[in-house]
Amino acid sequence: MSYWADIGWTLAWCAVLALLIALAVYLVGRFRGHAGDDQPQASELLTNFRESHSRGELSDGEFRTIKTLLKRQLEDELKDTSDTG
Repeated sequence: MSYWADIGWTLAWCAVLALLIALAVYLVGRFRGHAGDDQPQASELLTNFRESHSRGELSDGEFRTIKTLLKRQLEDELKDTSDTG
């Protein structure tokens, strides 16, 4: 093979490799974007825990602890809602 043919094959393989990397990045991004879709938001969780507390299934202390743990996530959700309009 000639020098130019070797360069041609090298460039072709580099292009194939770049295409495969781009495809992998796209697929990973697409799956990561949907990873949290199945999880309930903090506001939904808090509503469920509030109902459990009102039915007597959670003590006041347990409910306070849950609210404290969900506080940061709730703030993030509110910030996201206000940012999007």
